[in-house]
Amino acid sequence: MKLLFAFLIAALPVASVAQSQSGAASGVPSVAIPKTTGVLVIQTAKQGITHEQIQQIVAVMPAEIRATVKLYFDGKISQWYSRGDGKGVVFLVDARTEDEARAIVETLPLAKEQLMDYEYIPVGPLMPLRALMGGGAARQ
Repeated sequence: MKLLFAFLIAALPVASVAQSQSGAASGVPSVAIPKTTGVLVIQTAKQGITHEQIQQIVAVMPAEIRATVKLYFDGKISQWYSRGDGKGVVFLVDARTEDEARAIVETLPLAKEQLMDYEYIPVGPLMPLRALMGGGAARQ
């Protein structure tokens, strides 16, 4: 088991590089890009906000929480977390593109106040796992 875990950790950087390189330029067939199954959204307060703006964020929080829970019940946000450093939240948005996730997140009250920064990261299945499945994956 430890060997399998070590292999996966070692294969991740190689898979990432292989996925980002174009096969046409090198003559090598390109590796399939993983299908986006969600978008990780990292929300943090903008740099340099004032005390008054912080008070504005605090005032909007009850509406923000209600809107976030509604998006969860609607199946648009599947998970949400507080950042361990206390500087914001992380959402896993059920979206296939950054634009789709952005449209969902922009409905939230804090996004409308434009006091927060958002980073959008498309995520999908871990591609090295497909190689480990070998021919057995096709039979199931």
